[in-house]
Amino acid sequence: MSPSIERWALLYTRVALGAAFLSGIASRFGLYGRNVGYGNFDNFLKYTAEVNSFMPASTIPFLGWAATVAELVLGVALLAGLWPRCTAWASAALLVIFGLAMTISMGIKSPLDYSVFSASAAAVLLALHQPGRPAALNS
Repeated sequence: MSPSIERWALLYTRVALGAAFLSGIASRFGLYGRNVGYGNFDNFLKYTAEVNSFMPASTIPFLGWAATVAELVLGVALLAGLWPRCTAWASAALLVIFGLAMTISMGIKSPLDYSVFSASAAAVLLALHQPGRPAALNS
């Protein structure tokens, strides 16, 4: 694979993951409109409770805010290209945790339909990439 195609693929992956994290935040604060996505933080917290149905209700605000902060930090870091390996591993971990919580609470169909595990896998591949070495040599 040509190095320029590889660079574009890595950039595409970083931007897609970062934008997805930040889009979720925009939705939960109503930036897409009140009737789009979550529309507001209260609706996001209701969804957080559904995804984490196995957790005590008292933990839901913390989980919602922790997810929001994590997605903000990771989204910005991915878009800016900061700490690429650590950011990618953290993104993969956050996504797999989210996917597992969805699976426990809603069944496997939900995280598969929303490509949560696919996004996590993309983050793993991004983390495994070694800058300056062609992908074929990374194996």
